[in-house]
Amino acid sequence: MIESRDTEPFDARTAADLIARALDEDVGGGDMTTLATVPAGTRMAGTIIAREEGVVAGLPVAELVFRALDPEVAFVAHAVEGEAVSAGAALAAIEGDARALLTAERTALNFLGRLSGIATLAARCAAAVAGTSAVVVDTRKTTPGLRALEKYAVRVGGARNHRFGLDDGVLIKDNHIKSAGGIAAAVAGARRHAPHLLRIEVECETAGEVHQALDAGADVIMLDNMTPADLRACVGIVRERAPRTLIEASGGIGTDPMRLREVATTGVDLISLGALTHSAPNFDVALEFTDPATP
Repeated sequence: MIESRDTEPFDARTAADLIARALDEDVGGGDMTTLATVPAGTRMAGTIIAREEGVVAGLPVAELVFRALDPEVAFVAHAVEGEAVSAGAALAAIEGDARALLTAERTALNFLGRLSGIATLAARCAAAVAGTSAVVVDTRKTTPGLRALEKYAVRVGGARNHRFGLDDGVLIKDNHIKSAGGIAAAVAGARRHAPHLLRIEVECETAGEVHQALDAGADVIMLDNMTPADLRACVGIVRERAPRTLIEASGGIGTDPMRLREVATTGVDLISLGALTHSAPNFDVALEFTDPATP
């Protein structure tokens, strides 16, 4: 298991499968440049550098990438998962077979840059709502195939995960409601078929739909694409009628700290942001070789 500070670990076997596919995609039949220019047996040392300020996530994944091509590689992390670093910070030192390091470099940095970018954005959004009752959560708007790692990075950054997949919970959205014949019918169907431990969440776009969802016995109310004033009004409805019901704000919120703070102060419990994973800027990292390693 890969451990990180203040977050649940994820199964290294999941990462290993993703790494194998990523290396196969990048390397194909072989690294032509490296094989042609670097003598076999050459050893090199290097440092992974942060080129900008941000929050680190994915160093254990980067290590696994290098280790996949050189099992004896020496990888020493100089930062921990979830740590805020400045531009120019040394994130890790590495030493091993030069061919393996060069071939693995881009895949390792791609993972590290992607995950650190998500963690950096998650940390900024979580900080924006600090001191309120709201918690920032992600969505299923992830890169296909990378959900486990991207949701891991969200946790590293200090935000939380919404459901991982369709089997994690019942979330009745507008198209479900239209297909089922209304909110009451959709919730009734969910009660009949879903395991009793799964919560049933209903997406609502109006105060009228909030009332319908509460009448149907929804466990969680999602307030979709509402203004702060509408959010506050609907929160009042839910708190009066069903005080223990969770309330989620979603849609059209974005990652601007002032906007997030405004939404958080309406009294919602959760703020879900697809942008945490689908719009996080890549974190700029580089591998710089130093003197050749001692044979």
